[in-house]
Amino acid sequence: MYSVAGALAAVSLAGTLRSGVTDPQVALAFGALIAVGELARQGAGGREPAPLAAAVALAYALLGETDRHPTSHGALQVLAVVLAATLAGAVPRLAAGRGPVLDHLVRRLLTVAFAATCFQPLYNTGALTRWPGHGPYYAPFLLLLLALTALCDAVLSAALARARTGWPYGPLLRDELRGLLGVGSAICATGVVIALAVAVAGLWALPVFCVPLLLTQFSLRRHGAVRATYAQTIASLARCTEIAGYTPAGHARRVAALGRAVGRELGLSEPELTVLEYAALMHDIGQLSLVDPVPAGATEPLPPAEQRRIALLGGAVVRQTGVPEEVAAVVERQADPYRDQPVTARIVRTVNAYDDLVGRLADDGPHGPLRALERLRLATARDHAPVVVEALARVLARGGGIR
Repeated sequence: MYSVAGALAAVSLAGTLRSGVTDPQVALAFGALIAVGELARQGAGGREPAPLAAAVALAYALLGETDRHPTSHGALQVLAVVLAATLAGAVPRLAAGRGPVLDHLVRRLLTVAFAATCFQPLYNTGALTRWPGHGPYYAPFLLLLLALTALCDAVLSAALARARTGWPYGPLLRDELRGLLGVGSAICATGVVIALAVAVAGLWALPVFCVPLLLTQFSLRRHGAVRATYAQTIASLARCTEIAGYTPAGHARRVAALGRAVGRELGLSEPELTVLEYAALMHDIGQLSLVDPVPAGATEPLPPAEQRRIALLGGAVVRQTGVPEEVAAVVERQADPYRDQPVTARIVRTVNAYDDLVGRLADDGPHGPLRALERLRLATARDHAPVVVEALARVLARGGGIR
């Protein structure tokens, strides 16, 4: 994909430089808005970090008229403008070293190339004016084209994430497809509206439709910052058991990171992964009620009644923090039989037991993790879900063990 994107970038720049920029005012207006959208992009945690830039780029790819006058720019100019504007908006991030840019640029180029290649040749050759024409089927045609573009973007995004992280492609693609119903559909609808509005009202329609979207993007950015602060607060609260000496240092962090990897392996959605991560961070907080700490913080060897009491106390504490009810439910059900637990609770239970076993088998050197995994497999008849143990084994086989 990197090679294809690089070739498209080179061809589009060379073609545009050779033939010159058609309708330079239109290209400048759309390019400026794309750059502004990139400058205002939210953190890396968003599914689409620059929704304004994405919507304007797609609108330019589907632009056929400006103020009821036909345009004559082609797909190569669309790619050249999007490339230049995206790079211009990414300069501050590159200078500050804030997050990767290459994957984002490749995804943007390939997605816009798909839309522009499907639309611009049809429009410039006149085929689009004959069928479906500019009648009542024109807007549905654009929506259908953008729906296919959104599917293409989901496939590309999952493939890039697979190459970057090594996670399984299937769950990544399912997660991207789920996201199409949210921000993906909003970006596609906005792109169609901008293209149709500019065709009728000219370039004055750009600020009318883009300023509200830009303000919404700033609100999403602030919401993302609040969520990041909230996650940091939960992580700090989870360290109480480590500071008090009830659990080993880094235990909650390791269980959360490894549990999230196992959850992704099993195809959990992003909201479910968030619940899983929060529950894993706080799963031992009920140990603060103990007079004497459990050796190494391992609750698995305790009697079932004591495990149940600690889990219920932990759930009560978690509810006081204001986290979602699902998080407290996962913490409370750690001592239940695994067949009665939700999948998130099964994951936390198994990963927690694995980390405890690895700590107790530290003297075995490199054989410790293998022996810990073997003990979990032997306990699948009563204590651990076989599917979770096997997912953990696959994650560990790819080097997903975090110590």
